Amino acid sequence: MRFMIVVKSTTKSESGAMPEEKMIAAMATYHEELAKAGVLLDASGLKPSSQGWRVRYSGSKRTVIDGPFAETKELIGGYTIIQVKSQEEAREWSRRFPNPVGEGDDAEIEVRPFFELDDFAPSEAVDRFRDMKLGGKK
Repeated sequence: MRFMIVVKSTTKSESGAMPEEKMIAAMATYHEELAKAGVLLDASGLKPSSQGWRVRYSGSKRTVIDGPFAETKELIGGYTIIQVKSQEEAREWSRRFPNPVGEGDDAEIEVRPFFELDDFAPSEAVDRFRDMKLGGKK
């Protein structure tokens, strides 16, 4: 089972401010533990939304909207992807995730399971994803 641990953006991260060394060290320690346990698939921080864009769909029309985006609480500041045996194991790892804004401050992370190809009914389209080795089935 794969899960994404989503770190929400803050006003500070959206300003482009780099995290303090203490936070980088705490994240490095946590991610080293994930790697040693063999459950870490990927992790990264994201640059501010001012350096990104969105694509809005309206019927068949696509419109590119450049950042920054106003609703900081709805933006993703970073992520960690893990692959574990159960939802309970994912909960345990997420409980150990360092406070992304620093200990003592209020923050929130979100954890979401990925759809796996086995969640879908068999079909030619699903097989195409299997052939690409995507969707958690190697």
